Amino acid sequence: MSEKSLDAKKLAEQASVDDVALGGLVDNLSGASRRARQLAASSLAIVAKESPEKLVDHAGALVDALNRPEAQTRWECLDVLTALVDRDTRACDKAVGGAETALFDEDSGPVRLAAMRFLCALGATTENRSEKVWPLVDEAIQCYHGDLEFQDMLAAVVDFSAGKLSSDVKSDLAERMKFDAENGRGALKRRASQIIENVS
Repeated sequence: MSEKSLDAKKLAEQASVDDVALGGLVDNLSGASRRARQLAASSLAIVAKESPEKLVDHAGALVDALNRPEAQTRWECLDVLTALVDRDTRACDKAVGGAETALFDEDSGPVRLAAMRFLCALGATTENRSEKVWPLVDEAIQCYHGDLEFQDMLAAVVDFSAGKLSSDVKSDLAERMKFDAENGRGALKRRASQIIENVS
């Protein structure tokens, strides 16, 4: 384990039991130091895996952090926001703009993947949200088909397809995945078929 990930783990453990330490990490997301922002984002992502409820009150700062220049801060904050979808969807609605920018980040696969996971999780919560995120999800499916992170993106789309989607989104999603279900191979064919089954 790298020194940086050990630091993040220690900070996360402290933040899990100390609200002042947690607040300090959140403040660091908007600090001047790139390294401090990345470390804070990594630590908060660890906290979110164990105790996402601790971060609900800090959703605004996490949404704001999607505007930082470095990829790691953005993808870690998107991961945290994905963990918060079940707890505060309204706060997460405010992250759609930042997630859209991240989804089409030309320089970072992890940022694009984190954005897809977030948008799929949020879109699965209600029919209205499914309609709001579907154009972005649809464009990403087309843009990144065959890219390194595409299979992981498709796993997020499988979860999305099992959510509360509008009938229009279900129909469009089935149509989008039809080619891969019929002509794909391996995991691609399986996931495309699963998506079609979920929306049928």
